[in-house]
Amino acid sequence: MSEPSVSLSLSHEFADALPALAVRWPADAAPDPRLLVLNESLADELGLDVAFLRSELGVRTLVGVAVPPGATPVAQAYSGHQFGGFSPRLGDGRALLLGELRAPDGSLRDLHLKGSGPTPFARAGDGLAAVGPMLREYVMSEAMHALGIPTTRSLAVVATGRDVQRESALPGAVLARVAASHLRVGSVDFARGTGDIEVLRAVVDYAIARHHPEAADGAVPALGLFRAVVAAQADLVARWMLVGFVHGVMNTDNMTLSGETIDYGPCAFMDAYDPATVFSSIDTQGRYAYGNQPYIAEWNLARLAEAMLPLFDDELERGVELAQEALAEFRPLFGAARAAGMRRKLGLVGAGAGAASASDADAEALAGEFHDLLAWTRADYTSSFRALSSAARGDAAALEQAVGVSDGLDAWVERWRSFGPDAEVMDAANPIYIPRNHLVEEALAAATSGDLEPLRWLTMVLSTPFTERSGAQRYAEPATADFIAGYRTFCGT
Repeated sequence: MSEPSVSLSLSHEFADALPALAVRWPADAAPDPRLLVLNESLADELGLDVAFLRSELGVRTLVGVAVPPGATPVAQAYSGHQFGGFSPRLGDGRALLLGELRAPDGSLRDLHLKGSGPTPFARAGDGLAAVGPMLREYVMSEAMHALGIPTTRSLAVVATGRDVQRESALPGAVLARVAASHLRVGSVDFARGTGDIEVLRAVVDYAIARHHPEAADGAVPALGLFRAVVAAQADLVARWMLVGFVHGVMNTDNMTLSGETIDYGPCAFMDAYDPATVFSSIDTQGRYAYGNQPYIAEWNLARLAEAMLPLFDDELERGVELAQEALAEFRPLFGAARAAGMRRKLGLVGAGAGAASASDADAEALAGEFHDLLAWTRADYTSSFRALSSAARGDAAALEQAVGVSDGLDAWVERWRSFGPDAEVMDAANPIYIPRNHLVEEALAAATSGDLEPLRWLTMVLSTPFTERSGAQRYAEPATADFIAGYRTFCGT
């Protein structure tokens, strides 16, 4: 069969616009690259030729060995507050921005590699990645996309044909991911750290043009950008909370200016409801616990404001005042997004026949009491909310099985039903299928051993999280209590 002649066409806008944040760098050699998984629907959405991506040249392109004509692969520089401590020079230690592509809808998207070898930012790391963690990001990011949550996307995972040394030798891989951009709070931190106001201004201007062009029309564009990022992150974290997602490593270098979820390292979805849930093996103090995520997002945004202060006003005190006013918008925006989402999860978006409309106070009280019931019984978060649909239709058996029979639940259900909850609204807000941690680990273990079938089935089920599939019951079932109690995640570096 002849080699497809179609290649990728990539621009190098980031490298041209922000040379102070870009280091030209080649990917490491991949001795025997082999395509493990290709996201054909995403490829189609991006206007990419699937036959090319599956070809030998396409696969070599997806690991960075074959560079598309005109492309300028770069490692991106950024700083980061990691677990509260500032690191002035982080950057893409094992990643490369191949370049940007223009999708058929006109949007500009980054094509980025993860695990492509050490760069000048590698900080003594080997710059490589193993099959398991790269497939984890593929599964998690695509599941988040199917749930309607803004996220970076995974285009492909390619085995490199070389082992990487972790606790043991593991097969290596490269993830090709797509993002609105990889600009982050840490990018602005780094620009401020150069001491050159023009570098800071260039990063802010580029972010405005790329993600929040409406900010350019304001009296202070930089302040408009900050407000836009505050709003985007308030909405994003609310969406995380509504589906029980725990990011696990909310450092400022993992918070995007676009409002997309990025870096699926030690992330996981909560099983038994507990606001103190932590999965990451390195988060020993619970800084990034499920219930702490909105507070950490606000803290990260305060660090962004500090980095941007010189662009808010020539007078420092006035700049601080403007920053504080804008940051103060986070809590009400987050609260409103969470409350609206919780109304949908409880079906309280109108009044059914003969029922009164639930006020904001009613909805908040019902949500709080239901969460208290879940916490008291350590009920499964996803199953419990999904069971509300059947309860709204008159059958509370699944809800009683999920939460446990009690007078408290009976009283809550009676009060909740008095507002005429809409079961169809709940069906569209409460997923049946999430990336259950035991199923993710099962699929990754099989894939690492060479069997991709469990991964294929898992990703297929997760692609339609709100629609029940025949024969997919096990994908909706919680793990055993023993698994849940001992489960920990790792960043994979």
